[in-house]
Amino acid sequence: MGRFAALGAGAALGALGAALYLAVLTGSPGALILAYLAQLPLFAAGLWLGVASASAAAIAATAALLAAGGLLAAGLFAGLYAAPIVLLVRQALLARTRPDGALEWYPPGLLATWLTGLGLVALAAAVLFLGGPGGIETILRETLAPVIDRFVDESGSSREALTDLLALVTPGAIAASWMVMTASNAILAQGVLARFGTAWRPSPDLAALTLPMWLSGLLAAAAMLAIPGGAARFFGVNMLIVLSVPFCLAGLAVLHSAARRLARPQIPLVAFYVLASLFGWPLLVVIALGVLDAPLGLRRRFAPPGSIGGRTDD
Repeated sequence: MGRFAALGAGAALGALGAALYLAVLTGSPGALILAYLAQLPLFAAGLWLGVASASAAAIAATAALLAAGGLLAAGLFAGLYAAPIVLLVRQALLARTRPDGALEWYPPGLLATWLTGLGLVALAAAVLFLGGPGGIETILRETLAPVIDRFVDESGSSREALTDLLALVTPGAIAASWMVMTASNAILAQGVLARFGTAWRPSPDLAALTLPMWLSGLLAAAAMLAIPGGAARFFGVNMLIVLSVPFCLAGLAVLHSAARRLARPQIPLVAFYVLASLFGWPLLVVIALGVLDAPLGLRRRFAPPGSIGGRTDD
């Protein structure tokens, strides 16, 4: 495909992403699913045709939203969808030639680290924009209190404690949800393109995902911040929530690596994902595995005999 055709295809996919994003304005419950997939066409443009096409998709989508939804909608889309996608696509398509002549693609652990950095930056920007930890907690209490009063029948003290807890964890939960959405759309786009043989790069191997050691240090620092009260506790708790996403991916890498010891690894993996989707708590075990993977090398210990198990992404 020629350069102008690739840019045109990227712009068309960007327009599709904008249409999915605007579907939420219809008010239909099913429109939320379409809005959740708004990143998918932009990722597909980049992972299929390159960074220039991803940029064309981002510009086209933002322009469409500016025309249809106004400056606020376009600004939110550009900051939360378009710019992060272009950055992640650029990193994902980086490669270097090894001494044996083979291409070594940008490792999945560092892609997860970039995604984590974006989540932390978004969290910090939101806190600063809304007047610091005290300001954002005040806004969230005022927003959440009517909802809690409507659906929760508890005493005044219990209701206030629940409101305070939700106000404390909501920023990190929103950032972590955005990270999961972004990773899900990227994985889905890469999977579809790989299925049709049109992906720019090979699909990363989840079992080869290893987080850099400094991310474990950041996790420990966040845990220390969460102990005292005040602003330090606010930042510590929300950083822990954001960091749970990459360490969940690292735990899944351990799980996938261990499953390869079995004759049919698909069976336990499918069973795990079903249990995780139904109950949620298995993901806590996976996060714990991810936290222990870097210092203890669990993925290498559980890897099948003779398996390299991937490189350390540091």
